[in-house]
Amino acid sequence: MTTPSTQSQKEILEQYDRESRTREISWRPAAFTISIVAIALSLYHMWTSYFGTPPILQHRAIHVAAILTLAFALYPPFKKGTRSKVPFYDLILIGLSIATAVYVVLNYTEIVYRAGNPTTMDIVFGSILILLVIEAARRLTGWALPALAIIFILYGLFGRSMPGIFRHRGYDFEHVVNFLYLTTEGVYGTAIGVSASYIFLFVLFGAVLQKSGMGQFFNDFALAVAGQTRGGPAKVAVLASGFLGSINGAAVANVVTTGAFTIPLMKKVGYKPRFAGAVEATASVGGQILPPIMGASAFIMAETLGIPYTQIAIAAIIPALLYYLGIIAQVHLRATRRGLKGISKDSLPLVKEVMKERGHLVIPLVFLIYMLFFSGRTILYSALLTIILTVIIAELRPATRMSPREIIESLEMGAKTAISVAVACASVGIIVGVVTLTGFGVKLAHAIVAFGGGNLLLSLILTMIASIILGMGLPSIPTYIITSTMAAPALGELGVAPLVAHMFVFYFGLFANITPPVALASFAAAGLSGDDPMKTGFQSMRLALAGYIIPFMFVFNPALLLQDTTWSGAISVTLTAIFGVLMLAVAVEGHLMVEVPWFVRILFFAAGITMMSPNTLTDLIGVVLAAVGIVFMAGKAKKADNLSLRAI
Repeated sequence: MTTPSTQSQKEILEQYDRESRTREISWRPAAFTISIVAIALSLYHMWTSYFGTPPILQHRAIHVAAILTLAFALYPPFKKGTRSKVPFYDLILIGLSIATAVYVVLNYTEIVYRAGNPTTMDIVFGSILILLVIEAARRLTGWALPALAIIFILYGLFGRSMPGIFRHRGYDFEHVVNFLYLTTEGVYGTAIGVSASYIFLFVLFGAVLQKSGMGQFFNDFALAVAGQTRGGPAKVAVLASGFLGSINGAAVANVVTTGAFTIPLMKKVGYKPRFAGAVEATASVGGQILPPIMGASAFIMAETLGIPYTQIAIAAIIPALLYYLGIIAQVHLRATRRGLKGISKDSLPLVKEVMKERGHLVIPLVFLIYMLFFSGRTILYSALLTIILTVIIAELRPATRMSPREIIESLEMGAKTAISVAVACASVGIIVGVVTLTGFGVKLAHAIVAFGGGNLLLSLILTMIASIILGMGLPSIPTYIITSTMAAPALGELGVAPLVAHMFVFYFGLFANITPPVALASFAAAGLSGDDPMKTGFQSMRLALAGYIIPFMFVFNPALLLQDTTWSGAISVTLTAIFGVLMLAVAVEGHLMVEVPWFVRILFFAAGITMMSPNTLTDLIGVVLAAVGIVFMAGKAKKADNLSLRAI
């Protein structure tokens, strides 16, 4: 078995994840200064989470300025740009970034008093900030997000010339810039507000966990639990990548780091490279729908909807587990179909030894769940205490103990990891700001509903397509913000509850990462497995089939999200959904005891769909279809066994 080298991992990561293309500054004073800025930013957010923040506009301006400073210091403007130093033009951009925040902080009182009546200097600094955010987004995410921002700015300026329902009164340059710069509806809007509070702290928490060796613990624990089972390495990939993905929220980075370990193991026991890559991609992407952290997107959803975070996390539990059940079922059926074995028990760590060495790292996660769900304390306070507790708990064993230097490095790493999310949130603020100013979201919702003829299913399909397209090539958090702003209102007009609508677009925005033609997570996995990227993307879609159906399920039956239901109702819909997911897995893999004929696969597929449909009659139809298929396959398997005995 050959494991990808660190260098090849880095090359693959940089190819599919622009966020990893950072400079490595050779001049030590410059590198030291950047480290100090990053550490200071982490300490600032820890301080404000306990003692409170300055006025909102000032706090967000400071956050954005610090993030832009780090972005221009660490990310070259082009792929082949210099990586050993910070050139003079980026020093100018850094100076301008700081100036935009200094201007807000020093003139805050005057800005508040003259709200809606900007001065020339307001427009100058606002224009500078917008250009800086667009440029930073281009460096970190590519052209898709900044292009959208530019298009929406132009829409805000020239909307009076648009045809039909998308026409609006139009706004002059000063009005648009002032709205995007000196209000909490634009760059300094909800998205950057969540970035400056919840997201930053949870990214920092992830950095501290990573430094303490939590990633190694997840890998070892998954190996110890599932490694020796049939097709064990694939199940290890699903478990480890799901856990890590929930914490770090970075699908592509998770594919490359975890996949470098799991993909060679899967290939070694007999999985085809394409399937191995797809398993890693689907498991990594799914981490962001898995509570308790959900890659931090749940915090933005809670802020947007104005409901407690705990309500989001509880609603997400059953669909996330169904998604992973579908993947594991296909993994197991593929292993039985091909006669694949697990890893030799002698080569695996023991659960007892894993828990003895690193099991105490679970304590901070349990503590976080307690704080978020049962303590009644704020999310910020809970996150801060959990970070501190993680450092303390890590000291209990030599394998996880962090030196003072490593603790400082985790503070630095946390701030640097947060750059991409914050820049994306700032640039999304431009889009959301124009949408708010012009009413574009409502207009688009009317268009989707009109095109769908008022039919909920057709409107859902159109919304799904729109969400996947909007999510192509974008990080998960800006994808959710954009889709929730533009696509979710259409479902609201058709009577879908806000939480359900937001969950629907959230799922499909994420699945853009595994949906060709732009399936970045699948492409990165293909780089590790050595298979064709596009074919790996389509294999990922097959593995994630249940995930494409589950959002439709919870729209038609919100009980799956534990909404408007009793415990008995939730249990009933969950059990039928589980059975439906398993039937879909059999249909996709074409194996149940023995190979399933094509016409029986259709039967199982129909059983799966009807069992996942929220209706007693369809459930009964699904049970009958599944029973017929299972009885047929049992007879086929018995016949095959008899033939084998005769051959002997």
